[in-house]
Amino acid sequence: MEKQRLRWDLLDAFAQAAQQAGIPASNDFNTGNNEGVGYFEVNQKAGWRWNASKAFLRPVQHRPNLTVWTETQVQKLTLAREPGGALRCTGVEVLRGGHTVQVNAHREVVLSAGAIGSPQLLQLSGIGPAALLNQIGVPLLHPLPGVGENLQDHLQIRSVYKVHGARTLNTLANSLWGKAAIGLEYALRRTGPMSMAPSQLGAFTHSDPSMPWANLEYHVQPLSLDAFGEPLHPFPAFTASVCNLNPTSRGHVRIKTPRPSDAPAIAPCYLSTDEDRRVAADSLRVTRRIVAQPALAKYQPEEFKPGVQFQTDEDRWAPRAWAAPTTARPWSTATCAFVAWPACAWWTQASCPPSPAATPTAPRS
Repeated sequence: MEKQRLRWDLLDAFAQAAQQAGIPASNDFNTGNNEGVGYFEVNQKAGWRWNASKAFLRPVQHRPNLTVWTETQVQKLTLAREPGGALRCTGVEVLRGGHTVQVNAHREVVLSAGAIGSPQLLQLSGIGPAALLNQIGVPLLHPLPGVGENLQDHLQIRSVYKVHGARTLNTLANSLWGKAAIGLEYALRRTGPMSMAPSQLGAFTHSDPSMPWANLEYHVQPLSLDAFGEPLHPFPAFTASVCNLNPTSRGHVRIKTPRPSDAPAIAPCYLSTDEDRRVAADSLRVTRRIVAQPALAKYQPEEFKPGVQFQTDEDRWAPRAWAAPTTARPWSTATCAFVAWPACAWWTQASCPPSPAATPTAPRS
C-alpha cells in the first residue's frame, strides 16, 4: 500500500468542501473509524500496480509444494459419503486443455471462487436449494436453501458535475498532445494520470445525523463519462459516486443449467427495500450539500447527472435518474454444507420481486 503519486486541485477543493459540510479530514481510513475525507491509498509499488500475485504468489512459486494452473475451469466439487453419512469434499473436477481432469485432495479443499462462483460451484455439485437443483436436473446431494441467497452489493449513485477553469482527465485525454503528455510523464516519473487508481478521493460519512456510524462511501474522480467503457465527456467535469455501505436489499445467484460453462442468473435486487431507497435519496442530498460549499464555488459546478429536475425523494432514488453501477463487492451467498468445514459464509443473485412504489415526500434541506 502506498500513497497516490498525484493530486488534483479540483479534488483538493472537493475535500475542502466536504470538510465545510461537516466531514472531517482523514489521512487514513483504516484506524477503526473510517469517517472522513481524503485520498485513497493504492495497491502500487513505485507507480506500478501491485496485486496479490506479485506480492504473495510470485515470491513463493518456486516451492515444490505449490502448483499453479491457469486457463483451467473448475467444473464441480467431487464429494464422497463418509461411513457416518456426512459428505466430504475429496477434490475437484476441472477442464484443462480441452480435457476433464480429476484432482484429488489428500487433506482439504478450499473453495474460494467469490460471491458468484462459489455458490455456482456448490449448486453444480449438488449442494443448494432442493427445488432449484431438481428443476435444473442436478442430482441433489445435500439440500441447503441458503446457497446462492442473501446476495448483497453496494450500488453506486453517480453524480456528474460540469466545472469551469479546472484541470480534469476529460480535457487532458481528449487531445493527442494531452495523451502524449500523460504517457511521457508516466514513462519518466511514474506519476500522473497513468498512475491513477479507479478512484482518487474518498469520503465516509452519514446519510443522516441519526446514523450511528458512517454508512456512505464516496469515490470522487476528476473525470466523467456516460458509462464505464464509454468515451470521456468533451467538457471538464468530475464524478462523485456514493454507495450505501449497509444495504438491506437481498438478491440471489442461481444456476440456470447443469453446464459449468453457462453463467448463473444474478439478481442483486437493488433498492428493493424502503430503507435502501431512503438512503439513496439521502446520499444524493449529501452530495448536493457538499458541492454547494464555498470551496468549490470558483469552479462553478453545474449538475449534469442526474440533473436538478430530480428533487423529491422518489425522484432521487429512481433508477432512471442516474447511471448506477456496482462497486463489484458482492458478498454472503455461499453457506458451506460440509461437516468438515462448517464455518463459511458467501453471497449470490436471480430475478427480484418488483419494488413497491416509494411514497412521495417533500424535498428536505
